[in-house]
Amino acid sequence: MKPGVRSDPMKENKLEVVIGAVVLAVALGFVVFVYQTTGLSVSNSRHYDLKADFRSADGIHVGTDVRLAGVKVGTVSDLVLNVETYRAEAKLAIENKIDIPDDSALTVSSEGLLGGNFIEIIPGASYDYMQPGDEFLDTQGSVSLISLLLKFVSGTDN
Repeated sequence: MKPGVRSDPMKENKLEVVIGAVVLAVALGFVVFVYQTTGLSVSNSRHYDLKADFRSADGIHVGTDVRLAGVKVGTVSDLVLNVETYRAEAKLAIENKIDIPDDSALTVSSEGLLGGNFIEIIPGASYDYMQPGDEFLDTQGSVSLISLLLKFVSGTDN
């Protein structure tokens, strides 16, 4: 800026207001994104809870998708270790409009080598459906890719 030349304070104020508005919009967008992706937006009025316990829940956390036929039908709303059984206990928030047969199974699946994990519901053939608070009896935890590779390399079946 040249000596003796003054900048227009109104232009500077308008620029500061615009930049502040952009920063607030980005921050608000980030908060909404985090709120939705972590499963914090799960409302009991639109979901019902089911329970499951896994021998291994590697790669599963609160907010992980629960899918049926590849379609997201819920999320993991809680995951804790049962200190008596040493199993991971999960609470699943399932959309109200989805009825799950009571003989269905759960498995922890992977989206691929570089993808994340999700819980897959394998529907049963029963005409009776799970009710809020029911527990899946047939569950399969995550499979470690490293242990599979070690078994392949060593040639053992154990």
